[in-house]
Amino acid sequence: MAQVLKGHLHGEDMRIGIVVARFNEHITSKLLEGALEGLKSHGVASSDIVVVWVPGSFELASIAERLAQQGDFDAVICLGAVVKHETDHYYYVATEAARGIASVARESEVPVIFGVLTCENDQQALERAGGKEGNKGTDAALAAIEMANLLKLVDELR
Repeated sequence: MAQVLKGHLHGEDMRIGIVVARFNEHITSKLLEGALEGLKSHGVASSDIVVVWVPGSFELASIAERLAQQGDFDAVICLGAVVKHETDHYYYVATEAARGIASVARESEVPVIFGVLTCENDQQALERAGGKEGNKGTDAALAAIEMANLLKLVDELR
């Protein structure tokens, strides 16, 4: 029979880094609240969570990379909100934020979670930051715990 590995949501003894974009802080602060709540409700101690604020979503990847390289974290969560307005700036920031975070995730020894909202307007973003669509910060936190646990299981295969 095939061996099947599944991550679980036990966050005890985990250290988690969270990188949050300050731009659109009225949205990202709500994502952060959701992430902190999700981590704590699954056993991650407040003292084992480090939050780093960066200017915007474009800057998330560079700090996420530094945290991942330190070797002190079980996972790194990136939280941001890129909202479309009248110019093409939205596309460039959203694309490069995704590309940068994906690159860090592929190259690091720990899970790096993409928790960046890319929305047409503020209302859509707020609905995904604790509104009727839930809180994607919480979802990112749960993904971080699950992936950190799954990575440990995969490493045990060696």
